[in-house]
Amino acid sequence: MHIAVDIGASSGRLVTGELTEGKLVIQEIHRFANGYQKQGAYQCWDIDHLEEQILRGLQIAKQNGIHSCTLGIDTWAVDYVLLGKDGERLREMIAYRDSRTDEVMEQVWKRVPKRDVYRKTGIQFQPFNTIYQLFTESEELIGKTETVLLVPDYLHYRLTGEKVMEATNASTMQLLNPLTRDFDEDLLALTGFQPDQFAPLIEAGTVIGEIKETLRTQYDLPACTVIAVATHDTASAIAGVPAAGQDWAYLSSGTWSLIGTERSEPILGDSSLDKNFTNEWGINKTYRYLKNIIGMWMVQEIRRLYPVDYNFGEMVEEASRTDLEQVPSVDLNDKRFLKPDNMIEELQDYCRETNQYVPSTIGELSFTVYHNLAMLYREALEELELLTGTSIHTLHIVGGGSRNQVLNQLTADYSGLQVIAGPTEATALGNLIVQMIAAGELDSLVAGRRLIRASFPVETYLPDKKRRKVHDSKS
Repeated sequence: MHIAVDIGASSGRLVTGELTEGKLVIQEIHRFANGYQKQGAYQCWDIDHLEEQILRGLQIAKQNGIHSCTLGIDTWAVDYVLLGKDGERLREMIAYRDSRTDEVMEQVWKRVPKRDVYRKTGIQFQPFNTIYQLFTESEELIGKTETVLLVPDYLHYRLTGEKVMEATNASTMQLLNPLTRDFDEDLLALTGFQPDQFAPLIEAGTVIGEIKETLRTQYDLPACTVIAVATHDTASAIAGVPAAGQDWAYLSSGTWSLIGTERSEPILGDSSLDKNFTNEWGINKTYRYLKNIIGMWMVQEIRRLYPVDYNFGEMVEEASRTDLEQVPSVDLNDKRFLKPDNMIEELQDYCRETNQYVPSTIGELSFTVYHNLAMLYREALEELELLTGTSIHTLHIVGGGSRNQVLNQLTADYSGLQVIAGPTEATALGNLIVQMIAAGELDSLVAGRRLIRASFPVETYLPDKKRRKVHDSKS
């Protein structure tokens, strides 16, 4: 038996997986909330809550008759914990959406030019990348730090006592050189931290160790072998894409939209920088060459703030009934949409300022976001083909956003590509198949993707060329 722990910005869950009659059968056994809130001067995650919920989920697994298993953890990227010499946290874990890094990128570029940072790391510029967070830390706190661990690495440490840093997640720090596959000395020096303050790098698929006996006894847990899966949730999601061949791209659709291809070599040139593509590391020493787009964050905020309660499915249904003669054109990547006080008002203000129709109903607001997301996807796919020199014929959409029929069809229409949507559980599936490879049940990622194709249904969307032509005439 294998258990995937999959934790995102708003929720987490434990999912079991096992081979049954040649298919991968999964079951969610525990789900819990996640989020950040103000603690003192900072927005912070409750990392203790996440640890407690993992242990609670493993208790449920034991109660359900699971006495032994492997366990893999994936989470979001860039955030970290600082451990003192006693192995305990020096303070609460600050969330990447905290404002402390708002002006830090520009300070770093004064010391190492932006283009040099990109050539050294190949990582997309985001104001919350780990390098900029570390840059804000005080000398006093740095001096007290024994070890820096990213979120899944800290959870591994709490379960096993082992301090390691898994590579797919570590690459998002914007501190690692993809050619040397080690820390860049110049960039690390900017932060004030030393290489030996970071746990050793390991590759996805590495066995970390057994859950501590004290935890097993205290909580009545199964015997668990903890495996470092692709611990960045996007890396696990890409591992779970049910693709075959070479002419495909992926879109991991959740709070963020991550659209790209899988490559054996990074692309570090100026054109790649100018289009803000990133070279995050994948399993088997591949690279997730992708672009990070705002994604369903806007939809989540609209739902939260709208005065009438709609679920996401109802928002899609209302959008499908909406007939806007001229859909507002909105730059969803504008930084004003990253963390506004009120997403609905921010979107409406943008439309007023640009002399466009101002959406007001839940259907109009939703369709406006879906339309502009699909346009961003189209643009990113065209850039991807140009930068990689390859032709893309199929786009695989995985994650929660793959259930959005309106957005899926708009993406097919505007891009002109075949869109294959599903499975929604790609992150947990990618997590599980890496465990299965490490356990010897599968011999490769190719075999894992083949197993996913055989086990889970997908939905195909073909482009409506007439609709794209009409839209192009209005653009």
